[in-house]
Amino acid sequence: MVFSASYAYAVYKFDNSLYYVLRQGIFVIMGVISMYGISFIDYHVYRRYVFPIFLIGIALLIAVLFIGERLNGAKRWINIGFTTFQPSEIMKFALIVMFAHLSTLNYKRMGTFTYGVLPYAICLMTVAALMMQQPHLSGTILMFLIGFVMMFIAGTKFRYFAILGGAGGLAAVALILFKGKYMASRITNWLHPFENLSDENWQTAQSLIAIGSGGIMGRGIGNSHQKFLYLPEPYNDFIFAIVCEELGLVGALLVIVLFVLFTFRGFSIASKAPDKFGYMLGIGLVAQICIQAILNIAVVTNTIPNTGISLPFFSYGGTALMMQLGQMGILLNISRQATMEKT
Repeated sequence: MVFSASYAYAVYKFDNSLYYVLRQGIFVIMGVISMYGISFIDYHVYRRYVFPIFLIGIALLIAVLFIGERLNGAKRWINIGFTTFQPSEIMKFALIVMFAHLSTLNYKRMGTFTYGVLPYAICLMTVAALMMQQPHLSGTILMFLIGFVMMFIAGTKFRYFAILGGAGGLAAVALILFKGKYMASRITNWLHPFENLSDENWQTAQSLIAIGSGGIMGRGIGNSHQKFLYLPEPYNDFIFAIVCEELGLVGALLVIVLFVLFTFRGFSIASKAPDKFGYMLGIGLVAQICIQAILNIAVVTNTIPNTGISLPFFSYGGTALMMQLGQMGILLNISRQATMEKT
């Protein structure tokens, strides 16, 4: 799908139809090798180094503000020569490990505010403050949702989520008051994607055209029209729209079913983990993929406003793919240790 969605842009930008798929292929190979190797590393090592991992994530979020590359008005990428990477990808993993550690440490006291809310809120607010300086709204939302899922499963009382939800509502009101015209414009563009086809509306409108053009069975693999310089980012954030156009409703549902099966299987592995840390770590890793897929598909179908978030395992992006595959290696190690303990 990366090749099919990218070759038109690759020819236009680099005069090489294989530009994106070859680069992605290298990271696929590296990622699969990493996944296999990591599957043999005892997942408890991440708890032993939880604070260095978290501090590295924070340091990278600070560093990107000073040395990051600016693209489309945001500084989210650090150039390391042969490629670029987003520190937020590392921060997602660091946050999951930290929350798994806190949940294991305080699992008998998760019903209290001091242990079930406060340390998590401090971590989330610190990360959110740095993320919004980039700015990276979609990444911030994703981390909050991952955190809330882990907190809820760990035992945080529902009333605290109501309080946090109220605080979030007040923050949203404040944002609207301070950026009223901007927020009103975003909401109007979301509700009326085909009106005033400006730069903000263009991508969503072309995505919906691609989805509608696919029909039930699709145009056929490689036969998308919108990828020919109509739909921006067809190989990245909006690759699902090309899936819909080329493979139709059937192909789109197949992709969704694959993510559903992955989620069920991942939660099953987590539930059989030998200890609390493995359980919460597995929950966090699966929740990240599941929530990110939901948000991406919701954006592409205009169910929610465009926030700019990739589709796990599908979207172009080498370092993100390597992180995702590496995290699947950790999930495989949890499964491996559960099997060993059972036998």
